[in-house]
Amino acid sequence: MAQKIVVLGTGGTIAGTAATAGDNIGYTAAQVGVEQLVAALPALRGVPLLTEQVAQVDSKDMDFGIWAALARRCAHWLAQPEVQGIVITHGTDTLEETAYFLQSVLAAAKPVVLACAMRPATALSPDGPQNLLDAVAVARTAGAHGVVAVCAGVVHGALEVRKAHTYRLDAFSSGEGGPLGYVEEGAVRLTRNWPEVQAGWSLDAIEKIANEATWPRVEIVMNYAGASGAVVRALVQDGVQGLVAAGTGNGSLHHELETALLDAQAAGVKVVRATRCADGRVLPRPGDAIADSQGLSPVKARVALLLGLLR
Repeated sequence: MAQKIVVLGTGGTIAGTAATAGDNIGYTAAQVGVEQLVAALPALRGVPLLTEQVAQVDSKDMDFGIWAALARRCAHWLAQPEVQGIVITHGTDTLEETAYFLQSVLAAAKPVVLACAMRPATALSPDGPQNLLDAVAVARTAGAHGVVAVCAGVVHGALEVRKAHTYRLDAFSSGEGGPLGYVEEGAVRLTRNWPEVQAGWSLDAIEKIANEATWPRVEIVMNYAGASGAVVRALVQDGVQGLVAAGTGNGSLHHELETALLDAQAAGVKVVRATRCADGRVLPRPGDAIADSQGLSPVKARVALLLGLLR
């Protein structure tokens, strides 16, 4: 019996609808159920599939509760011997954060593939159907494992993927590392190895996440010309537990912002320094007072800090 692919729906533009077919920006996301999305693709009718609607949201509204539910459902299906892999339909806005979260908490020895779209399902030429077909092709590829994203025929690893364009169909980049590969007529051509299988959290830890009534509060502050420490001081007064500083260049910080961050750190707030640059990473120097993000972008550094505080 052929192994099954599980398709988990969370909403997003891929499930969006507009009043007119020519409208690619005035749509409402998360209107079409995942079962309907799959049923609309004749090419998938011979593929053993299971569908499950985990959430139905515009990904700009992604939250911790959905992350926890998604992690639990992924862990459940990954543990089933008859399941070959998982596909998740997701909006583009926060896809990179969800991908990194799942890569961090799951020991994904099977593929977990995020599929998305830049145009709604009602577009004259929607990109979602092809992206979903490509995601299923990736999930069915022998040896595939880890959390990846597929968009416009390009396969991106969870660690590197980031949204790099506001509108074009090929909206994602893997930065300097480059993509993992490409989907060409249903076949995957790798240019790099699949993501390493991380230790992940145990199911008990995922349950702990799911049952966490209040997640740690971690915010991002940005450096820029004339940046002050006022926002940091207000956040500390409001009870923030972690701060990620999106610095300029090599994580550099205006002296007033840096002073406020150091004061926050001395008061027990966890502080990490990333860069707002699209490419490159913060290169640490001996004696740095604020830890660097180990190459993570500000939004992914925030996810790592959240998980660190949960631990």
